[in-house]
Amino acid sequence: MRITVLAGGVGGARFALGLREAAPDDDITIVANVGDDMWLAGVKVCPDLDSLMYALAGVGDTERGWGRAGESERVAAELTAYGVGWPWFTLGDLDLGTHLARTALLRENATLTEATARLSARWPLGATLLPVTNDEVPTHVVTDEGVIHFEEWWVRTRAQAPAHRFVQHGVERARISHAARAAIADADVLLVAPSNPVVSIGTILGVPGVREALETAAAPIVGVSPIVGGRALRGMAATCLEVIGVEADAAAVAAHYGARSRGGLLDGWLVAEEDEAGLGALRELGIRAEARPLLLTPGGPAAQVARDALALALP
Repeated sequence: MRITVLAGGVGGARFALGLREAAPDDDITIVANVGDDMWLAGVKVCPDLDSLMYALAGVGDTERGWGRAGESERVAAELTAYGVGWPWFTLGDLDLGTHLARTALLRENATLTEATARLSARWPLGATLLPVTNDEVPTHVVTDEGVIHFEEWWVRTRAQAPAHRFVQHGVERARISHAARAAIADADVLLVAPSNPVVSIGTILGVPGVREALETAAAPIVGVSPIVGGRALRGMAATCLEVIGVEADAAAVAAHYGARSRGGLLDGWLVAEEDEAGLGALRELGIRAEARPLLLTPGGPAAQVARDALALALP
């Protein structure tokens, strides 16, 4: 079976690990958000692609939830001493090796898809990792202090600077990559990971060609709620939802995505047991919905979430 997942960030990485365990013999492709990408100190940094790659490779820092395990930060200290880069955005030495390799490949005219394949080939990931687009669509945040990169808002201000809206710079000129389009078209099941609905999944959906590919795909589309009992599973999804006027509620996020039968995204939506009361409203929206435990801890729990999502897609 061919399974394609739309994902970004730590929530996406944890779901991907569970899916790989749940479906070890299936062909898994992950179409990743690139809105967090940036050029920093002369190198191309792709936080979501790297989080997914490191997690699947088993080399990620599980305590911090990002970066490489066993990191050192000597180079970052030197860059800070020279006044280069963002002192509040620390790149570990092993992580910098990834960014330098990616930058070298891009400067040799590789696409981001090709560079990602080269980097991923180092480890047996058990999945194919694809950027949703080869074009640059950095997410900027319009705040009271001006327009800043999403990572600056997220890391430096801890999402405390009042945000008015999120803007994917240059997205109108971007196009879905051929590889991502094929992964969506050829899938037997399409899954939406419990990633940030606004700046991860929202950015993916905003790339021209993505919604068209999803609308015409033959596979069912099932999402996993990133909200459990009114709280985000990871990160600051609730804050981002507030900016776009969507309640931090499992049913509200599904309504934001919309029912595929009515021009939206979802055929099915998996919610936590804590949100079972909203199943009726979801079904009225035209979305198949089930309530199950949504535990993304490593091992059995995350794998069971993936199994439940697949079961909802293929009842």
